[in-house]
Formats: sequence, C-alpha cells, structure tokens
Amino acid sequence: MPASYAYLGPEGTFTEVALRTLPEAATRELIPYVSVQSALDAVRVGEAEAAFVPIENSVEGGITTTLDELVAGTPLTIYREVLLSITFALLVRPGTKLSDIKTVTAHPAAQPQVRNWLRTHLPDAVWESAASNADGARLVQEGRYDAAFAGEFAAARYGLEALETEIHDAENAQTRFVLVGRPARPAAPTGADKTSVVLWQRDDHPGGLRDLLGEFATRGINLMLLQSRPTGAGIGNYCFCVDAEGHISDRRMAEALTGLKRICLQVRFLGSYPRADVHPGEVRPPFPGTSDEEFVGAAEWVARCQDGRF
Repeated sequence: MPASYAYLGPEGTFTEVALRTLPEAATRELIPYVSVQSALDAVRVGEAEAAFVPIENSVEGGITTTLDELVAGTPLTIYREVLLSITFALLVRPGTKLSDIKTVTAHPAAQPQVRNWLRTHLPDAVWESAASNADGARLVQEGRYDAAFAGEFAAARYGLEALETEIHDAENAQTRFVLVGRPARPAAPTGADKTSVVLWQRDDHPGGLRDLLGEFATRGINLMLLQSRPTGAGIGNYCFCVDAEGHISDRRMAEALTGLKRICLQVRFLGSYPRADVHPGEVRPPFPGTSDEEFVGAAEWVARCQDGRF
C-alpha cells in the first residue's frame, strides 16, 4: 500500500495543520482530497494508507459528514486522534475593505463558530458553504466570493490578506481530527484510551436507548460522545455513534461490547486508540468493582461455584 496519507484539502486547511503534528506525517506523502468522502474512499480502494479528517468540534459536536461515512460503507478503523485549537481569520483579496464584503464562505462546520461575529460585523453578508475552509480561500482568490473564514496561515498560500484575525464566538474552541485506516488489530492500550462504536437497536421500544447505555453504565464506563444519526430507513430510524473511555482490551469494555453485541441489531467497532486530551497519569481510576482485577476475580469466583468450591 502506498506510504501516503489522504486528508481533507486543498492545501492550507486546519486538517493539514493538525495532520502535520503527527510525527509519522513527516515520513508520508500527504495528499489533499476535495472531500471527507473522497479521502476515506482513497483508503478503501488502496490509494492511501490512511486518511486524516475532522470528526468533532467543541461548538457543534460531531461532524456529520465524517460520522455518516464511518457509519456506512466498507468498515474503517480509527487509529489516532488530534485536538487542534481553532481561531479564524477573514481572508480577502488585497485592498478589500469590510464594507466591500457582500458574500462570505467557509466549511459548514465553521459557521456556528463565527455566527455571532458575522451578525455583529457583517449582518447583511450572504453565506455560502465551501468544501473546506481552504477551498473557500481558493474561491475568494478566484473572485467567486468576497471573503472566506479560514486559518490565517492560508492567506499566503492563496494570495490573500487577513482583514481580521482571532475570530471565534467560543473561547478555547477545538476541533478533533482522526487518522482512519483499514481494519487491523488495535494498538496496545496506553492507559488513556478511547473506544468508538456505532450501535443499531433491534427495534424501537420504550427504554431502548437506556438499555444500550446501561451496558456502559453498569461497568463504570464514561461516555464522551453520544450522537444519533439517521439510518436512511425512514423517519425515526436512528443509529447511535458513541465514544467511551477505555480500550477494548479492558475487561469492562470487552464485557460492555459483548453485552451490546447481544442486544443490538448491529454493532460497528470503529477502534480503540490513545486519547489526545489526557496523559495516562491523568486518567481517573476505575470505579469500585470495575477494574480488570475485579472482573477477573469475579469470573474466578463463578468458576469455583460451578465446580462446587464455594
């Protein structure tokens, strides 16, 4: 397989900046793709070793384009995640003034992060979405739009200037990116890990979601993301994307996934991988009764009971 990583392009995206923080990126050819779907498809068909795409931001939550691609189609696996602090610049062609701006563009995920700024400074500007923030900058360069919200670093790449910088509605906004490859054995646990799955209910019934979440709760597993996504099978038909603290090799996580596989119509394992927000020493200890040692001890006790050795 080619020693290359696909990423949401074109050059100059936040995705590219985040990707370059991975040490292994220095040894790979980095290839921009026009969409999340095309980047992930490059992995599916063997054009790239892995793809790097945004999956969540701290303002709007899960990025639906990426979640839906991981829910459907040929399975892929998450191997790494990166958190990147996000602040936007308003990029324009040289000489453009704020009063000249009638149209603006950026990736759809950017709009909720600059909505209040737009309302205050450009209340009459018309917003249109672009495939990525850097693609929006390219469209401004071509004269299609008057301004684009993108990283300030993209200005030089597209011959633009930053009319305004440090634009953000929420302080400390972050976007989470993931490195996605073809299915393989998860990396060894680090002690600060995350497991991602997609869950489909067998049927719609009162307490159905509670039953799914109970498999985690009874084993002391904290959830970090829970987002419903339509299955396409009709109104009211949803699956659930879940990020949970822990690794599939942890006894409590393995038992939770076993229970979910038993009660769900379908479970798609998206991977166990190191968390980007904490170090192993910062992870809180398991709740009483949920450590690997306690799971092993309980299983040994049941075995002794089955043998008549109470």
